[in-house]
Amino acid sequence: MDKNLVQRLITGTVFVVVLVGGIIWNEWSFFGLFLLITVLGLWEFYRLAAHVPAAPWRIYGTAVGAMIFAAFFFKQYLGLNSILLGLIPFLFLPFFFELYTKSDKPFTNLAYTFMGWIYVALPFALWGLIVAPHWQDTGMTDYSGKILLGFFIILWTSDSLAYVCGRLFGKHKLFERISPKKTWEGFIGGMIFTIAAAWIVWYFLRSLPVLDWMVMAGIVAATGTLGDLAESMFKRSIGIKDSGTILPGHGGILDRFDAVLLASPFVTSYLLLRY
Repeated sequence: MDKNLVQRLITGTVFVVVLVGGIIWNEWSFFGLFLLITVLGLWEFYRLAAHVPAAPWRIYGTAVGAMIFAAFFFKQYLGLNSILLGLIPFLFLPFFFELYTKSDKPFTNLAYTFMGWIYVALPFALWGLIVAPHWQDTGMTDYSGKILLGFFIILWTSDSLAYVCGRLFGKHKLFERISPKKTWEGFIGGMIFTIAAAWIVWYFLRSLPVLDWMVMAGIVAATGTLGDLAESMFKRSIGIKDSGTILPGHGGILDRFDAVLLASPFVTSYLLLRY
């Protein structure tokens, strides 16, 4: 068997086991795992920004991104809106920092610092509002990791089956300028299987009504595909193939979570508006 394929299989298996375990164990395993993913993703994003070239506030940006993730989680867990309000000054301090750098492109540096928070930290942080237990009139609610687990199952189905359908039936390019391999046939096939996966997820998890799972499937199939394309666009613009090497055979954190980063804000917004 091809050595690279073996490496991909081993890495992929470990990745799925760790991710699923962190999601289903309890709120603290979720918190620790996704805080780590947020930090690694931000560090990777800021490192890539050097190819632009830009000089974002890498250490500060990563630290504040971690604070964003933690603040959303503890806002839900403790019910303290002041935790989020306390973040606001930290978001604006880089404007003052740039006054002392004498950089030729201070707002480019600021833009990439802020983009790390928007593109990487916020999508993961929003899940804290969905899964973390919180206080209601009847007391503390339970941790709801099943919703996040279902989200990943739906997303993986969309990604995998879109690839398979594209390889088998693909003829019409979806977005050739960014990704020559993606096709409309793959996208439509992925959408069909994603909706089927949503029904299966509903049947076994029952944490949301079937209609919500179906809506989530549609959102994931569309925004996940666009998220993949957006990350490919970013990598093409700076002339790199993979965002990193932390996951042997799979690239970096941004490579593995590209669809998650742009699907999450839409899915979590839908759920927060619904409930």
